[in-house]
Amino acid sequence: MTGIPPSPPECAASDPKSTTAVPANDVGTDAAALSHSLKQRHLSMIALGGVIGAGLFVGSGGGIAAAGPAVVLAYAASGLLVMLVMRMLGEMSAANPASGSFSVHAERTIGPWAGFTSGWVFWTLLCVAVAAEGIGAAKIMVGWFPDTSSWMWVALFMVVFTITNLAAVANFGEFEFWFATLKVGAISLFLVLGVLAIMGVLPGTDSPGASHLTGNGGFFPTGLDGLVVGLLASVFAYGGLETVTIAAAESEKPREGVARAVRTSMWRIALFYVGSLAIVVTLIPWNDPSVTAKGPYVAVLDYLDIPHAGDIMNVVVLVALLSAMNANIYGSSRIAYSLVARGQGWKVLAKVSNGVPRLAVIASASFGFVAVLLSYWWPDTIFKWLLNMVGAATLVVWGFIAVSQLVGRRQIPQDKLLVRMWLFPYLTWLALAGIVGVLALMLREEETRLQLYFTAGLAIVLALIGYLKQRSAAAKR
Repeated sequence: MTGIPPSPPECAASDPKSTTAVPANDVGTDAAALSHSLKQRHLSMIALGGVIGAGLFVGSGGGIAAAGPAVVLAYAASGLLVMLVMRMLGEMSAANPASGSFSVHAERTIGPWAGFTSGWVFWTLLCVAVAAEGIGAAKIMVGWFPDTSSWMWVALFMVVFTITNLAAVANFGEFEFWFATLKVGAISLFLVLGVLAIMGVLPGTDSPGASHLTGNGGFFPTGLDGLVVGLLASVFAYGGLETVTIAAAESEKPREGVARAVRTSMWRIALFYVGSLAIVVTLIPWNDPSVTAKGPYVAVLDYLDIPHAGDIMNVVVLVALLSAMNANIYGSSRIAYSLVARGQGWKVLAKVSNGVPRLAVIASASFGFVAVLLSYWWPDTIFKWLLNMVGAATLVVWGFIAVSQLVGRRQIPQDKLLVRMWLFPYLTWLALAGIVGVLALMLREEETRLQLYFTAGLAIVLALIGYLKQRSAAAKR
Protein backbone atom coordinates (compact mmCIF):
# COMPACT_ATOMS: atom_id res chain seq x y z
CA MET A 1 0.00 0.00 0.00
CA THR A 2 2.78 2.40 0.81
CA GLY A 3 4.13 1.85 -2.69
CA ILE A 4 1.31 3.73 -4.38
CA PRO A 5 2.98 6.66 -6.14
CA PRO A 6 1.62 10.19 -5.80
CA SER A 7 -0.68 11.22 -8.61
CA PRO A 8 0.13 14.11 -10.93
CA PRO A 9 -1.41 17.49 -10.10
CA GLU A 10 -4.24 17.16 -12.59
CA CYS A 11 -5.45 14.03 -10.77
CA ALA A 12 -5.78 15.75 -7.41
CA ALA A 13 -9.23 15.19 -6.06
CA SER A 14 -9.90 18.39 -4.22
CA ASP A 15 -8.83 21.32 -2.14
CA PRO A 16 -7.92 19.93 1.28
CA LYS A 17 -9.21 23.06 2.99
CA SER A 18 -12.71 22.53 1.68
CA THR A 19 -15.21 20.41 3.56
CA THR A 20 -16.66 19.31 0.23
CA ALA A 21 -13.71 17.44 -1.19
CA VAL A 22 -15.32 16.40 -4.46
CA PRO A 23 -17.77 18.65 -6.28
CA ALA A 24 -21.32 17.40 -6.17
CA ASN A 25 -21.43 16.80 -9.89
CA ASP A 26 -18.29 14.67 -9.66
CA VAL A 27 -19.55 12.20 -7.10
CA GLY A 28 -20.63 9.62 -9.60
CA THR A 29 -17.93 10.18 -12.18
CA ASP A 30 -15.94 7.24 -10.92
CA ALA A 31 -18.77 5.06 -12.22
CA ALA A 32 -19.49 6.97 -15.41
CA ALA A 33 -17.39 4.71 -17.66
CA LEU A 34 -18.58 1.51 -16.04
CA SER A 35 -21.35 -0.69 -17.33
CA HIS A 36 -24.85 -0.24 -15.91
CA SER A 37 -26.18 -3.71 -16.65
CA LEU A 38 -26.99 -4.95 -13.15
CA LYS A 39 -30.72 -5.45 -12.77
CA GLN A 40 -32.88 -4.92 -9.71
CA ARG A 41 -33.12 -8.69 -9.17
CA HIS A 42 -29.31 -8.80 -9.04
CA LEU A 43 -29.14 -6.02 -6.47
CA SER A 44 -31.91 -7.55 -4.38
CA MET A 45 -30.19 -10.93 -4.18
CA ILE A 46 -26.74 -9.40 -3.63
CA ALA A 47 -28.19 -7.57 -0.65
CA LEU A 48 -30.13 -10.61 0.51
CA GLY A 49 -27.24 -13.02 0.16
CA GLY A 50 -24.72 -10.54 1.53
CA VAL A 51 -25.71 -11.32 5.11
CA ILE A 52 -25.50 -15.10 4.65
CA GLY A 53 -21.91 -16.28 4.67
CA ALA A 54 -19.64 -18.96 6.03
CA GLY A 55 -19.35 -16.86 9.18
CA LEU A 56 -22.99 -17.59 9.91
CA PHE A 57 -22.99 -21.28 9.01
CA VAL A 58 -19.70 -22.18 10.73
CA GLY A 59 -18.22 -19.23 12.61
CA SER A 60 -21.28 -18.67 14.76
CA GLY A 61 -20.44 -21.89 16.63
CA GLY A 62 -17.61 -20.11 18.42
CA GLY A 63 -20.00 -17.38 19.53
CA ILE A 64 -22.47 -19.93 20.90
CA ALA A 65 -19.71 -21.76 22.77
CA ALA A 66 -18.53 -18.47 24.29
CA ALA A 67 -21.85 -16.86 25.23
CA GLY A 68 -24.36 -19.70 25.40
CA PRO A 69 -28.00 -18.81 24.63
CA ALA A 70 -27.12 -15.13 25.23
CA VAL A 71 -25.41 -15.20 21.84
CA VAL A 72 -28.83 -14.24 20.47
CA LEU A 73 -28.58 -10.93 22.33
CA ALA A 74 -25.02 -10.44 21.06
CA TYR A 75 -26.08 -10.92 17.44
CA ALA A 76 -29.13 -8.71 17.97
CA ALA A 77 -27.00 -5.89 19.43
CA SER A 78 -24.35 -6.05 16.69
CA GLY A 79 -27.12 -6.46 14.12
CA LEU A 80 -28.65 -3.18 15.33
CA LEU A 81 -25.29 -1.49 14.87
CA VAL A 82 -24.99 -2.89 11.34
CA MET A 83 -28.50 -1.69 10.50
CA LEU A 84 -27.62 1.84 11.60
CA VAL A 85 -24.39 1.80 9.57
CA MET A 86 -26.18 0.48 6.48
CA ARG A 87 -28.92 3.06 6.88
CA MET A 88 -26.31 5.83 6.91
CA LEU A 89 -24.47 4.34 3.95
CA GLY A 90 -27.74 3.82 2.12
CA GLU A 91 -28.71 7.45 2.63
CA MET A 92 -25.46 8.69 1.08
CA SER A 93 -25.34 6.07 -1.68
CA ALA A 94 -28.94 6.61 -2.77
CA ALA A 95 -28.29 10.35 -2.98
CA ASN A 96 -24.93 10.01 -4.76
CA PRO A 97 -24.30 6.51 -6.20
CA ALA A 98 -20.62 5.81 -6.82
CA SER A 99 -18.55 2.69 -7.35
CA GLY A 100 -16.28 3.92 -4.55
CA SER A 101 -19.23 3.99 -2.14
CA PHE A 102 -18.15 5.09 1.36
CA SER A 103 -14.67 6.08 0.08
CA VAL A 104 -16.22 8.70 -2.18
CA HIS A 105 -18.51 9.93 0.59
CA ALA A 106 -15.57 10.21 3.02
CA GLU A 107 -13.60 12.17 0.43
CA ARG A 108 -16.50 14.56 -0.18
CA THR A 109 -17.25 15.27 3.46
CA ILE A 110 -14.01 14.78 5.42
CA GLY A 111 -11.24 15.18 2.87
CA PRO A 112 -9.15 13.29 0.29
CA TRP A 113 -7.03 11.67 3.02
CA ALA A 114 -10.17 10.05 4.47
CA GLY A 115 -11.26 8.69 1.09
CA PHE A 116 -7.75 7.36 0.50
CA THR A 117 -7.53 5.71 3.92
CA SER A 118 -10.98 4.11 4.03
CA GLY A 119 -10.75 2.96 0.41
CA TRP A 120 -7.36 1.26 0.62
CA VAL A 121 -8.12 -0.25 4.03
CA PHE A 122 -11.23 -1.83 2.54
CA TRP A 123 -9.36 -2.94 -0.59
CA THR A 124 -6.76 -4.71 1.56
CA LEU A 125 -9.51 -6.32 3.64
CA LEU A 126 -11.30 -7.69 0.57
CA CYS A 127 -8.15 -9.04 -1.06
CA VAL A 128 -7.03 -10.86 2.09
CA ALA A 129 -10.59 -12.16 2.49
CA VAL A 130 -10.45 -13.58 -1.06
CA ALA A 131 -7.39 -15.59 -0.02
CA ALA A 132 -8.97 -16.85 3.21
CA GLU A 133 -12.18 -17.84 1.43
CA GLY A 134 -10.31 -19.58 -1.37
CA ILE A 135 -8.34 -21.63 1.15
CA GLY A 136 -11.52 -22.54 3.02
CA ALA A 137 -13.31 -23.61 -0.16
CA ALA A 138 -10.28 -25.68 -1.23
CA LYS A 139 -10.32 -27.57 2.09
CA ILE A 140 -13.89 -28.66 1.44
CA MET A 141 -13.00 -29.85 -2.07
CA VAL A 142 -9.97 -31.79 -0.78
CA GLY A 143 -12.26 -33.45 1.75
CA TRP A 144 -14.42 -34.68 -1.12
CA PHE A 145 -11.48 -35.48 -3.41
CA PRO A 146 -8.61 -36.51 -1.09
CA ASP A 147 -6.23 -37.30 -3.95
CA THR A 148 -6.17 -33.66 -5.03
CA SER A 149 -4.11 -30.75 -3.68
CA SER A 150 -5.50 -27.63 -2.09
CA TRP A 151 -3.54 -25.25 -4.34
CA MET A 152 -5.18 -26.76 -7.44
CA TRP A 153 -8.65 -25.82 -6.22
CA VAL A 154 -7.58 -22.35 -5.12
CA ALA A 155 -6.03 -21.73 -8.54
CA LEU A 156 -9.19 -22.99 -10.27
CA PHE A 157 -11.48 -20.79 -8.18
CA MET A 158 -9.28 -17.72 -8.68
CA VAL A 159 -9.16 -18.22 -12.44
CA VAL A 160 -12.92 -18.80 -12.74
CA PHE A 161 -13.92 -15.74 -10.74
CA THR A 162 -11.26 -13.52 -12.27
CA ILE A 163 -12.55 -14.41 -15.74
CA THR A 164 -16.12 -13.91 -14.54
CA ASN A 165 -15.30 -10.41 -13.31
CA LEU A 166 -13.27 -9.58 -16.41
CA ALA A 167 -16.05 -10.48 -18.82
CA ALA A 168 -18.94 -8.23 -17.78
CA VAL A 169 -20.57 -6.96 -14.62
CA ALA A 170 -23.72 -8.85 -15.59
CA ASN A 171 -21.76 -12.10 -15.16
CA PHE A 172 -20.91 -11.12 -11.59
CA GLY A 173 -24.57 -10.28 -11.03
CA GLU A 174 -25.77 -13.63 -12.38
CA PHE A 175 -23.27 -15.63 -10.31
CA GLU A 176 -24.26 -13.75 -7.16
CA PHE A 177 -27.96 -14.09 -7.98
CA TRP A 178 -27.80 -17.89 -8.09
CA PHE A 179 -25.35 -18.17 -5.21
CA ALA A 180 -27.62 -16.01 -3.08
CA THR A 181 -30.69 -17.95 -4.18
CA LEU A 182 -29.16 -21.21 -2.94
CA LYS A 183 -28.04 -19.65 0.35
CA VAL A 184 -31.41 -18.02 0.97
CA GLY A 185 -33.17 -21.27 0.12
CA ALA A 186 -30.95 -23.24 2.52
CA ILE A 187 -31.39 -20.88 5.47
CA SER A 188 -35.12 -20.55 4.79
CA LEU A 189 -35.54 -24.34 4.85
CA PHE A 190 -33.52 -24.47 8.08
CA LEU A 191 -35.82 -21.86 9.65
CA VAL A 192 -38.95 -23.77 8.65
CA LEU A 193 -37.63 -27.11 9.95
CA GLY A 194 -36.42 -25.45 13.15
CA VAL A 195 -39.75 -23.78 13.92
CA LEU A 196 -41.63 -27.03 13.28
CA ALA A 197 -39.23 -28.90 15.60
CA ILE A 198 -39.63 -26.30 18.35
CA MET A 199 -43.41 -26.59 18.04
CA GLY A 200 -43.09 -30.39 18.28
CA VAL A 201 -44.89 -31.04 15.00
CA LEU A 202 -41.90 -32.29 13.04
CA PRO A 203 -42.06 -36.11 12.75
CA GLY A 204 -39.62 -37.90 15.05
CA THR A 205 -38.88 -34.91 17.30
CA ASP A 206 -40.21 -33.64 20.60
CA SER A 207 -40.42 -29.98 21.52
CA PRO A 208 -37.57 -29.06 23.92
CA GLY A 209 -39.52 -26.10 25.25
CA ALA A 210 -37.24 -23.65 27.10
CA SER A 211 -35.10 -26.35 28.72
CA HIS A 212 -31.98 -25.55 26.69
CA LEU A 213 -32.42 -21.81 27.25
CA THR A 214 -32.71 -22.00 31.01
CA GLY A 215 -30.73 -25.16 31.76
CA ASN A 216 -26.98 -25.80 31.50
CA GLY A 217 -26.10 -22.66 33.43
CA GLY A 218 -29.04 -20.52 32.41
CA PHE A 219 -29.39 -17.91 29.66
CA PHE A 220 -26.07 -16.24 30.61
CA PRO A 221 -23.97 -19.32 31.47
CA THR A 222 -20.59 -17.64 30.95
CA GLY A 223 -21.50 -14.21 32.27
CA LEU A 224 -20.47 -10.86 30.85
CA ASP A 225 -17.08 -12.06 29.60
CA GLY A 226 -18.70 -14.72 27.43
CA LEU A 227 -21.21 -12.21 26.11
CA VAL A 228 -18.38 -9.86 25.10
CA VAL A 229 -16.61 -12.63 23.15
CA GLY A 230 -19.89 -13.52 21.46
CA LEU A 231 -20.49 -9.86 20.60
CA LEU A 232 -17.07 -9.51 18.96
CA ALA A 233 -17.61 -12.71 16.98
CA SER A 234 -20.99 -11.46 15.78
CA VAL A 235 -19.76 -8.04 14.64
CA PHE A 236 -17.35 -9.49 12.10
CA ALA A 237 -19.88 -12.02 10.85
CA TYR A 238 -21.90 -9.18 9.32
CA GLY A 239 -19.16 -8.05 6.92
CA GLY A 240 -20.00 -7.91 3.22
CA LEU A 241 -23.16 -5.84 3.26
CA GLU A 242 -21.27 -2.84 1.86
CA THR A 243 -20.92 -4.56 -1.53
CA VAL A 244 -24.51 -3.77 -2.50
CA THR A 245 -23.82 -0.01 -2.39
CA ILE A 246 -20.75 -0.55 -4.60
CA ALA A 247 -22.74 -2.65 -7.07
CA ALA A 248 -25.62 -0.14 -7.11
CA ALA A 249 -23.48 2.30 -9.10
CA GLU A 250 -23.52 -0.20 -12.00
CA SER A 251 -27.23 -0.93 -11.90
CA GLU A 252 -29.96 0.30 -14.21
CA LYS A 253 -31.47 2.58 -11.54
CA PRO A 254 -28.74 3.19 -8.94
CA ARG A 255 -30.63 5.44 -6.53
CA GLU A 256 -33.83 3.43 -6.45
CA GLY A 257 -31.95 0.12 -6.35
CA VAL A 258 -29.77 0.89 -3.36
CA ALA A 259 -32.68 2.52 -1.52
CA ARG A 260 -34.80 -0.61 -1.87
CA ALA A 261 -31.94 -2.93 -0.88
CA VAL A 262 -31.08 -0.96 2.27
CA ARG A 263 -34.69 -0.68 3.42
CA THR A 264 -34.99 -4.45 3.64
CA SER A 265 -31.80 -4.92 5.69
CA MET A 266 -33.63 -4.90 9.04
CA TRP A 267 -35.79 -7.98 8.51
CA ARG A 268 -32.95 -9.82 6.72
CA ILE A 269 -30.66 -9.46 9.72
CA ALA A 270 -33.40 -10.26 12.22
CA LEU A 271 -34.62 -13.30 10.32
CA PHE A 272 -31.45 -14.92 9.06
CA TYR A 273 -29.02 -14.26 11.89
CA VAL A 274 -30.95 -13.68 15.08
CA GLY A 275 -33.81 -16.02 14.11
CA SER A 276 -31.65 -18.94 13.04
CA LEU A 277 -29.36 -18.70 16.07
CA ALA A 278 -32.40 -18.57 18.36
CA ILE A 279 -33.51 -21.86 16.78
CA VAL A 280 -30.07 -23.41 17.31
CA VAL A 281 -29.80 -22.60 21.04
CA THR A 282 -33.45 -23.60 21.60
CA LEU A 283 -33.15 -27.01 19.95
CA ILE A 284 -29.77 -28.22 21.26
CA PRO A 285 -27.67 -27.49 24.38
CA TRP A 286 -25.25 -24.61 23.82
CA ASN A 287 -22.37 -26.66 25.27
CA ASP A 288 -22.94 -29.66 23.03
CA PRO A 289 -19.45 -30.47 21.56
CA SER A 290 -20.95 -30.88 18.09
CA VAL A 291 -21.82 -27.15 17.99
CA THR A 292 -18.17 -26.25 17.52
CA ALA A 293 -16.89 -29.54 16.09
CA LYS A 294 -19.44 -29.76 13.27
CA GLY A 295 -20.91 -26.28 13.25
CA PRO A 296 -24.25 -25.26 14.83
CA TYR A 297 -26.34 -25.87 11.72
CA VAL A 298 -24.97 -29.35 11.08
CA ALA A 299 -25.52 -30.12 14.78
CA VAL A 300 -29.18 -29.11 14.52
CA LEU A 301 -29.72 -31.06 11.29
CA ASP A 302 -28.18 -34.13 12.97
CA TYR A 303 -30.52 -33.62 15.92
CA LEU A 304 -33.44 -33.51 13.49
CA ASP A 305 -32.08 -36.73 11.94
CA ILE A 306 -31.68 -35.18 8.49
CA PRO A 307 -29.73 -37.68 6.31
CA HIS A 308 -26.29 -36.52 5.10
CA ALA A 309 -26.54 -33.30 7.14
CA GLY A 310 -22.79 -32.76 7.06
CA ASP A 311 -22.55 -33.09 3.28
CA ILE A 312 -25.55 -30.82 2.79
CA MET A 313 -24.01 -28.08 4.90
CA ASN A 314 -20.62 -28.51 3.24
CA VAL A 315 -22.29 -27.73 -0.08
CA VAL A 316 -23.97 -24.66 1.40
CA VAL A 317 -20.73 -23.47 3.05
CA LEU A 318 -18.84 -24.03 -0.22
CA VAL A 319 -21.38 -21.91 -2.07
CA ALA A 320 -21.12 -19.23 0.63
CA LEU A 321 -17.32 -19.16 0.31
CA LEU A 322 -17.37 -19.05 -3.49
CA SER A 323 -20.01 -16.33 -3.40
CA ALA A 324 -17.83 -14.28 -1.05
CA MET A 325 -14.78 -14.78 -3.31
CA ASN A 326 -16.74 -13.59 -6.33
CA ALA A 327 -18.17 -10.60 -4.48
CA ASN A 328 -14.84 -9.60 -2.94
CA ILE A 329 -12.95 -9.69 -6.24
CA TYR A 330 -15.70 -7.51 -7.66
CA GLY A 331 -15.80 -5.13 -4.69
CA SER A 332 -12.03 -4.76 -4.43
CA SER A 333 -11.67 -4.04 -8.15
CA ARG A 334 -14.36 -1.33 -8.04
CA ILE A 335 -12.90 0.30 -4.94
CA ALA A 336 -9.44 0.28 -6.57
CA TYR A 337 -10.87 1.69 -9.82
CA SER A 338 -12.71 4.44 -7.99
CA LEU A 339 -9.63 5.41 -5.98
CA VAL A 340 -7.30 5.65 -8.98
CA ALA A 341 -9.97 7.45 -11.04
CA ARG A 342 -9.91 10.11 -8.31
CA GLY A 343 -6.12 10.36 -8.32
CA GLN A 344 -5.59 8.15 -5.28
CA GLY A 345 -3.42 5.41 -6.81
CA TRP A 346 -1.79 4.03 -9.94
CA LYS A 347 -3.44 5.83 -12.82
CA VAL A 348 -3.14 2.84 -15.18
CA LEU A 349 -5.70 0.89 -13.11
CA ALA A 350 -8.40 3.38 -14.09
CA LYS A 351 -8.53 2.06 -17.65
CA VAL A 352 -11.97 0.63 -18.54
CA SER A 353 -12.64 -1.86 -21.33
CA ASN A 354 -16.23 -2.63 -22.35
CA GLY A 355 -17.51 -1.18 -19.10
CA VAL A 356 -15.14 -3.24 -16.90
CA PRO A 357 -12.00 -1.96 -15.09
CA ARG A 358 -10.06 -5.04 -16.14
CA LEU A 359 -6.63 -4.00 -14.89
CA ALA A 360 -8.15 -3.24 -11.50
CA VAL A 361 -9.76 -6.70 -11.50
CA ILE A 362 -6.43 -8.35 -12.35
CA ALA A 363 -4.55 -6.32 -9.72
CA SER A 364 -7.07 -7.16 -7.00
CA ALA A 365 -7.23 -10.86 -7.90
CA SER A 366 -3.42 -11.03 -8.11
CA PHE A 367 -3.04 -9.60 -4.60
CA GLY A 368 -5.50 -12.22 -3.36
CA PHE A 369 -3.60 -15.01 -5.10
CA VAL A 370 -0.28 -13.80 -3.67
CA ALA A 371 -1.91 -13.88 -0.22
CA VAL A 372 -2.87 -17.51 -0.89
CA LEU A 373 0.75 -18.34 -1.71
CA LEU A 374 1.85 -16.63 1.50
CA SER A 375 -0.57 -18.83 3.43
CA TYR A 376 1.19 -21.93 2.05
CA TRP A 377 4.73 -20.63 2.52
CA TRP A 378 4.37 -18.86 5.89
CA PRO A 379 0.99 -19.84 7.39
CA ASP A 380 1.99 -18.93 10.94
CA THR A 381 3.84 -15.71 10.17
CA ILE A 382 3.15 -13.51 7.14
CA PHE A 383 -0.36 -14.77 6.34
CA LYS A 384 -1.37 -14.56 10.00
CA TRP A 385 0.05 -11.05 10.01
CA LEU A 386 -2.14 -10.18 7.01
CA LEU A 387 -5.24 -11.60 8.71
CA ASN A 388 -4.49 -9.61 11.85
CA MET A 389 -3.87 -6.49 9.79
CA VAL A 390 -7.46 -6.50 8.53
CA GLY A 391 -9.02 -7.92 11.70
CA ALA A 392 -10.70 -4.64 12.68
CA ALA A 393 -10.81 -3.07 9.21
CA THR A 394 -14.61 -3.35 9.06
CA LEU A 395 -14.88 -1.14 12.14
CA VAL A 396 -12.54 1.43 10.58
CA VAL A 397 -14.76 1.59 7.50
CA TRP A 398 -17.91 1.83 9.63
CA GLY A 399 -16.35 4.72 11.55
CA PHE A 400 -15.67 6.64 8.34
CA ILE A 401 -19.24 5.96 7.17
CA ALA A 402 -20.72 7.35 10.39
CA VAL A 403 -18.55 10.49 10.40
CA SER A 404 -19.21 11.06 6.67
CA GLN A 405 -22.96 10.88 7.19
CA LEU A 406 -22.82 13.09 10.26
CA VAL A 407 -20.82 15.79 8.45
CA GLY A 408 -22.36 15.46 5.00
CA ARG A 409 -26.08 15.12 5.75
CA ARG A 410 -26.75 18.83 5.38
CA GLN A 411 -24.96 18.91 2.01
CA ILE A 412 -27.49 16.53 0.44
CA PRO A 413 -30.46 18.20 -1.31
CA GLN A 414 -33.78 17.19 0.18
CA ASP A 415 -35.04 15.77 -3.11
CA LYS A 416 -32.14 13.27 -3.12
CA LEU A 417 -32.87 11.86 0.33
CA LEU A 418 -34.56 8.67 -0.85
CA VAL A 419 -33.33 6.95 2.30
CA ARG A 420 -33.19 8.90 5.56
CA MET A 421 -31.19 8.02 8.64
CA TRP A 422 -33.57 7.48 11.53
CA LEU A 423 -33.60 10.18 14.23
CA PHE A 424 -30.64 12.04 12.78
CA PRO A 425 -28.22 12.97 14.33
CA TYR A 426 -28.95 11.04 17.55
CA LEU A 427 -28.76 7.52 16.12
CA THR A 428 -25.66 8.47 14.12
CA TRP A 429 -23.96 9.44 17.37
CA LEU A 430 -25.24 6.24 18.95
CA ALA A 431 -23.71 4.21 16.11
CA LEU A 432 -20.40 6.02 16.52
CA ALA A 433 -20.48 5.27 20.23
CA GLY A 434 -21.22 1.62 19.44
CA ILE A 435 -18.25 1.41 17.07
CA VAL A 436 -15.94 2.97 19.67
CA GLY A 437 -17.40 0.60 22.27
CA VAL A 438 -16.63 -2.48 20.16
CA LEU A 439 -13.08 -1.21 19.58
CA ALA A 440 -12.69 -0.80 23.34
CA LEU A 441 -13.98 -4.33 23.91
CA MET A 442 -11.38 -5.63 21.46
CA LEU A 443 -8.71 -4.44 23.89
CA ARG A 444 -10.03 -6.92 26.48
CA GLU A 445 -9.16 -10.04 24.49
CA GLU A 446 -5.60 -10.94 23.57
CA GLU A 447 -6.37 -12.14 20.04
CA THR A 448 -8.62 -9.21 19.11
CA ARG A 449 -6.23 -6.78 20.82
CA LEU A 450 -3.48 -7.89 18.43
CA GLN A 451 -5.82 -7.45 15.45
CA LEU A 452 -6.72 -3.97 16.66
CA TYR A 453 -3.06 -2.95 16.90
CA PHE A 454 -2.24 -4.26 13.43
CA THR A 455 -5.29 -2.63 11.84
CA ALA A 456 -4.59 0.65 13.62
CA GLY A 457 -1.06 0.57 12.26
CA LEU A 458 -2.32 0.03 8.70
CA ALA A 459 -4.92 2.81 9.02
CA ILE A 460 -2.40 5.29 10.48
CA VAL A 461 0.14 4.62 7.75
CA LEU A 462 -2.49 5.05 5.03
CA ALA A 463 -3.89 8.18 6.67
CA LEU A 464 -0.41 9.71 6.78
CA ILE A 465 0.20 8.89 3.11
CA GLY A 466 -3.21 10.27 2.20
CA TYR A 467 -2.60 13.46 4.17
CA LEU A 468 0.82 14.02 2.57
CA LYS A 469 -0.69 13.47 -0.90
CA GLN A 470 -3.43 15.94 -0.05
CA ARG A 471 -0.91 18.58 1.08
CA SER A 472 1.25 17.95 -1.98
CA ALA A 473 -1.70 18.34 -4.35
CA ALA A 474 -2.74 21.57 -2.65
CA ALA A 475 0.80 22.99 -2.85
CA LYS A 476 1.02 22.35 -6.60
CA ARG A 477 -2.20 24.20 -7.38
